[in-house]
Amino acid sequence: MNKLKVSLLAAVGSLAITGVAHAQDEGPVSLSFNVGAATEYVFRGVSQTDEDPQVFGGVDATLGSIGYAGAWASNVDFGDSTDFEFDLYAGVKPTVGAVSLDIGVIYYGYADQPSGANWDYWEGKVAASVPAGPATLGAAVYYSPEFTGKTGDAWYYEANATVPIPNTKFSVSGALGHQTIDQAGDYTTWNVGVGFALTDHIGFDVRYWDTDAHEFGKLYDSRIVGGLKLSF
Repeated sequence: MNKLKVSLLAAVGSLAITGVAHAQDEGPVSLSFNVGAATEYVFRGVSQTDEDPQVFGGVDATLGSIGYAGAWASNVDFGDSTDFEFDLYAGVKPTVGAVSLDIGVIYYGYADQPSGANWDYWEGKVAASVPAGPATLGAAVYYSPEFTGKTGDAWYYEANATVPIPNTKFSVSGALGHQTIDQAGDYTTWNVGVGFALTDHIGFDVRYWDTDAHEFGKLYDSRIVGGLKLSF
């Protein structure tokens, strides 16, 4: 296990909570940090930790009025020597009328992967969200010219929604997505969950995940994931 992973797991494990960024408005560049843990790391409906717990941490920078950049890291388990994921991302978030846009790029890197695995890849992203009464509705498209494992070009499409429960600190959210991979097969995934904001910096989330690709193996099966959130 490399030193970076050991440091991350120790720091996050001591807090025992998962997090999302909470930026401070302090000039043209502001930083926020997040750490956390969850019962499992699920990405687009698929377990990335072989159904084991996840710990992670990250840093986000707000650049001017619309720009952003960040880095994020987590443990993973792909059934080989790969044990650590690090993501780098950047983009802009302009608004057009009531529509909030997110246009960016994401690099997914993996440490200690075996020779020839080729798990590293990058994606471009275009997302949009709009208020609809108390709810927020969103949609996103991701594209990779060479998906993980050198499996060819790939697209991911998603529609999502979040609805706060009036006069409470609870909210309900869900998403429906479809992943297409040139050389690895397609599948549809969905999730729905309940979040609870204990404070502006601490929150909880319990979420049900599933796919229509159970024949691909247990990592694609339905599951419930719980987590806690801390940001600072």
